[in-house]
Amino acid sequence: MIKKVLTLGLGKVGTLVGVLLSEQFEVTGMDKQQPHYPYTLPFKVITGDVTDAELMRKLIADHDAVVSALPYFLNKTIALIAQQTGSHYFDLTEDVETTAYIRELSKDATAVMAPQCGLAPGIIGVIGAHLSKDFEKIRSIEMRVGALPKYPNGEMAYSFTWSAAGVVNEYINDAEAIHNAERKRVISLQGKEAINIEGAAYEAFYTSGGLGTMCETYEGRVDKLDYKTIRYPGHCDLMNFLIHELHLKNDKQQLEELLKNAKPEVEEDVVLIYAVAEGWKDGQMKRNEFYKACAPIVIAGQRWRAISWTTAASLVAVIEMVANGSIPAKGFIKQEEISLESLLDTRTGSLFKS
Repeated sequence: MIKKVLTLGLGKVGTLVGVLLSEQFEVTGMDKQQPHYPYTLPFKVITGDVTDAELMRKLIADHDAVVSALPYFLNKTIALIAQQTGSHYFDLTEDVETTAYIRELSKDATAVMAPQCGLAPGIIGVIGAHLSKDFEKIRSIEMRVGALPKYPNGEMAYSFTWSAAGVVNEYINDAEAIHNAERKRVISLQGKEAINIEGAAYEAFYTSGGLGTMCETYEGRVDKLDYKTIRYPGHCDLMNFLIHELHLKNDKQQLEELLKNAKPEVEEDVVLIYAVAEGWKDGQMKRNEFYKACAPIVIAGQRWRAISWTTAASLVAVIEMVANGSIPAKGFIKQEEISLESLLDTRTGSLFKS
């Protein structure tokens, strides 16, 4: 049973996670410093250092579940403490190595270990699996997500709407895919393709982590499975220039600072979610598609950016499903094993219906 939830990291996404959870659970939010918002948060907020293992052990043990909205490189320790104290664990990581570590922990866990509960990886995997489930034989599953400024400017046509460290990590690390029925590693920022959605031109290319555990799940079942990030045209070539030609892949910190300085956050954003699955049903080739453009919305009287609410809602919906018994309350949770219908039927998941 989940009654008390600890949310770590009170940036915009972590704060909204706390807001959404507080509608159903007793929530405590924690960050290094008191967050500065022009409104009162509907949950208890404490300050502390998440790298203080003794403090974290005490706090996590006092809660039924812990949510990490922290940078991916801080998640391993939090997940370990959650496993040791028997608390449910949820996070938003896109990092493959961190996920592998948490999955190993889950083998001896008495509660849920659920990383990758955000947008991509996260709900995009739920959608991709849903589109393919009624085929007798699946040919392909392709998933695309873009978190973009609504009004792009400059050649890079980008502004940061979430963690710069996360974006850089996705661009530098290799991605995974299934091509010609073979599971393989592919280089991020490669595989560029043109996409036209409702008359607007975009490009999409490989980035790491977006598939979560789907390659393992669908290996031997599909000819093609891949995930690509959507951007405005021209972005991919410029990032390749910075990361590979200027060798900034060897200095992530400098690359993060350069990009944050050049492309600061914007409030007007859009999240594009697109997936397609092809396969055979009743002896005929069929194609199922999903597309949604998500704009900022008002939640609890406050306006939240598209990237914030889509990411937070994906995670909170999974927590609701564990709490209501829709998914197992123990062990490792794969996003592609979650029912899209059940997710959308949760209080928070219903936001994706609007």
